Amino acid sequence: MFLEQGIKVENNFGKYIIGSLLIIAISFIGQLPLLVGVFYEIFINGRKYPSDNYELMHFFEPNLTLFLILIPSLFTLVGIYFIVKFVHRQSLLSVTTARKSIDWKRVVFSFVIWSLFTIGITLLTYFLNPENYEINFNLVPFLVLVFIGSILIPIQTTVEEYVFRGYLMQGFANLARNKWFPLLMTSIIFGGMHLANPEVSKMGNIIFVYYIGTGLFLGIITLMDEGMELALGFHAANNLVSALLVTSDWSAFQTHSILKDVSEPIVGFDIIIPVFIIYPLLLLVFSIKYKWNNWTEKLTGTIK
Repeated sequence: MFLEQGIKVENNFGKYIIGSLLIIAISFIGQLPLLVGVFYEIFINGRKYPSDNYELMHFFEPNLTLFLILIPSLFTLVGIYFIVKFVHRQSLLSVTTARKSIDWKRVVFSFVIWSLFTIGITLLTYFLNPENYEINFNLVPFLVLVFIGSILIPIQTTVEEYVFRGYLMQGFANLARNKWFPLLMTSIIFGGMHLANPEVSKMGNIIFVYYIGTGLFLGIITLMDEGMELALGFHAANNLVSALLVTSDWSAFQTHSILKDVSEPIVGFDIIIPVFIIYPLLLLVFSIKYKWNNWTEKLTGTIK
């Protein structure tokens, strides 16, 4: 069983606190290229220091910005491997899935189904409200975006899944010896991690319903499927396809996407529909395909 793979007497919660601090430190080390670039522009080219996250996201050319903000994920992924191996004496596979090997068919299925949905809903909203979008397509920068994004965005989303649905999920299971507490805590922390996103200042705290709801959805499919494969595919598709299709001045990723959303963001059904309608429907699809059962035990049961 997935959570049980991390349940060991020697895996006390203190180790997860130490491991989490190490992951944060390694992530900061990965941000050094971004800091070097910023200070180079300030001291060599005389530019003003970015005063907030919005200015930082517009400080460099979009492809360079994307590259620099995704680089820490490479450092962090390597760090997670060594922390899991040497601090917790586990294999990375044990933090990924309860299966004997990663089921890449599950990853691909989840990636494809959410990619198709994202493309479909983007086309629908574009044709229904064309005045809200500008054509942003420029071939060469877009191809560079495809190259950078296809490599680094899946790494970034994989790191987030390993931290939340893998490492911390098993960590909180060691602490609480049940399944509902890890599910709840990782979802709340996942939502809080997005506090610095520019969407929050633009749309208000209500957007945390979406962030926490997404974390809850990813946690549910991880526990029900006894592994992170579906979450890995979904998360990669969500970030990558969105970055390729649409950008805006207030989004977390500034990219040379095909479209640019020029509308004023309004909190409404776009926050509620994914969490309360789309995600439950996707849970139904996954549950039918992979024959999930015993939901209460898998999501709220105790761990012996």
